[in-house]
This record gives sequence, C-alpha cells and structure tokens, in this order.
Amino acid sequence: MLCVVSRIQAANTADEATALVKAGIEFVKANGKDNALKAFNDPKGDFVKGELYLFVIDYDGITLAHGGNAKLVGKNMNDLKDADGKSFIQAFVEKAKAGGGWVDYKWTNPTTKKVQGKSSYVADLPGLNAFIGCGIYK
Repeated sequence: MLCVVSRIQAANTADEATALVKAGIEFVKANGKDNALKAFNDPKGDFVKGELYLFVIDYDGITLAHGGNAKLVGKNMNDLKDADGKSFIQAFVEKAKAGGGWVDYKWTNPTTKKVQGKSSYVADLPGLNAFIGCGIYK
C-alpha cells in the first residue's frame, strides 16, 4: 500500500503574530528605539517572516516602521479606514493603550489582491508613545 502525505503550508497563525510582536517589544528593550526601527523596516531581517511583519505607529498616527511597505514610514495613518469605513488605526491605538489585543478589520491582501478579513495584534511600546503590531489574514 502506498501512502502519500502532502504538507500544505498553513496560513500564518495568531500565535505566530503574537510571538513576533512580543519579540519586537523585547528587541526594543534590549537594543533601543533606533536600532529596533531599523531592524523592523528591514524586509530581509528577522522581523519579517513570510507574510508576517511588524509595524510601529506612534500615538499621533505616524508610521515609524513597516516591514511590509517601507513607503508608509513617515506617513500619518490616523484617517485610514478599512473597506467598511472602520477607522482601524484608532482602534489599534485604543486597544494598545488598554493593554493590547486583537483588532479585526478588512484589508486588501497583497497576495490575492482581494479584500479579506484581517486581524492585527497590537501592544504598547512603553516609553515610546507608540504601539507595535502584526496582522494575519483570515
């Protein structure tokens, strides 16, 4: 009898996104803000894992790091809305300031080019007036 096992790579998980955010927080603590932002912005660095990447946005809405799209660094994201009109950056801010957690919204998946459900885990970066996050498509 022939048995064939196929391994299909699963989509990134919530646990992987949460772990990446926590690793990012520890990296900031150990290496300082400037070194951390440089590392988070490096598309070939340790903080970009396939479709997972870190982003850092200050509480005024300015993107400080974005492992998925360097063109967003320096841009004000405060007024950004998802496909349903949800101000998800404001939701990120509220969630991060309240101790961190998940925020659901809809966003265009760069791989499929289709609007999909997305969830991002965000957490406060103590002493930096900013939050860090990582998202997964559902």
